[in-house]
Amino acid sequence: MLFNLLFSTDFVFSVIRMSTPLVFAALGALVSDKGGIVNIGLEGIMLTAALGGVLGSAYSNSATIGLLVALLSGLAFVLILGWFTLYMKTDIILGGIALNLFASGGTIFVLYAFTGDKGTSASLASKTLPDITLPLIQKIPVLGDILSGHNLLTYVCILSVFWVWYAMKHTKLGTWIRAVGENPLAAESVGINVKKVQMKALLLSGVFASLGGAFLSMGYVSWFSRDMSAGRGWIALAAEAMGGGQVLGTVLSSLLFGLTEALANTLQTINLPAELVGTLPYIGTILGLIIYSIKDRRKKK
Repeated sequence: MLFNLLFSTDFVFSVIRMSTPLVFAALGALVSDKGGIVNIGLEGIMLTAALGGVLGSAYSNSATIGLLVALLSGLAFVLILGWFTLYMKTDIILGGIALNLFASGGTIFVLYAFTGDKGTSASLASKTLPDITLPLIQKIPVLGDILSGHNLLTYVCILSVFWVWYAMKHTKLGTWIRAVGENPLAAESVGINVKKVQMKALLLSGVFASLGGAFLSMGYVSWFSRDMSAGRGWIALAAEAMGGGQVLGTVLSSLLFGLTEALANTLQTINLPAELVGTLPYIGTILGLIIYSIKDRRKKK
């Protein structure tokens, strides 16, 4: 029975679905890292955007406006992070952790202020973004079952992967981001405003993380719940590190972590303890980081 579940189109479909927010956040981690600044605030950005999407769509009665509010909420969060770290010289690690903790409690406070609920936004009639059927691909056996019918943001995520790869290599902004990340003093000597470029990298990182957060509350489910990002921002940082700062490696690492989440959900259907199954994504993250550390140490030697 388990074999049939794991080697089915439904399982592969689930892996892609589970990987979507991770890929978004990992792309955000990649862009900011290329600019020489580690975006520790991914977790908080995703949470803030997830709540913003639910509130925006519920009160406007529009999923499109909800998505816009999610993006603006996440960008407001990352602007605060960038201001503290780039202009006020706050330590990026401590600043990011502090804002993540603030987002964890702050989102519940905002949710309570709007709805009177402290757990979920079930009382709000929030909207979801549509699932998209791909007309030609849908008719292809097996492939159609895997690739067609995903949420709109999943396809945006796939396009984002190609855009980031192209932008980092073939655009002026991408070249400046890489130059600042590799040698800020040399970049500054040729007239590049290092802080400005790093802020742009952070904002771009925030856009991707916000899309990941919006997917959680407007694509994966149709409501917001406390700490619903569930460590995905931290996992995305691990995926980017395992990917060696390369787009392809980052995406593959994210898919690996998405696979562990899909596996956890599948194992719950065969009555394994939910507490044990729920640890699989985090065990996968630890194992992935161990493998990365071993490979990195061997490479340096």
